[in-house]
Amino acid sequence: MRASDIHEITKLSTPEKILLVEDLWDSIASDESAVPVPQSHMEELDRRLKRYGSSPGTLLSLEELRTRIDGLWVQTSLLIFK
Repeated sequence: MRASDIHEITKLSTPEKILLVEDLWDSIASDESAVPVPQSHMEELDRRLKRYGSSPGTLLSLEELRTRIDGLWVQTSLLIFK
């Protein structure tokens, strides 16, 4: 089914469409068993957990990550607004 198949959807404003998508997503997310996790994703999660377990000190804390992101944002902003 496509959005264009439901005529009323094409009449909605962009904000209304966003709200509709949010409602649809919430209805999907409320039942985790309805969306199966592919085996490849489970394997990737296992790989990352194993990597973390072998050297947890090499990962960034949330605060370190935020600091790096903020720094990149400032650098990018300086380049854009020169």
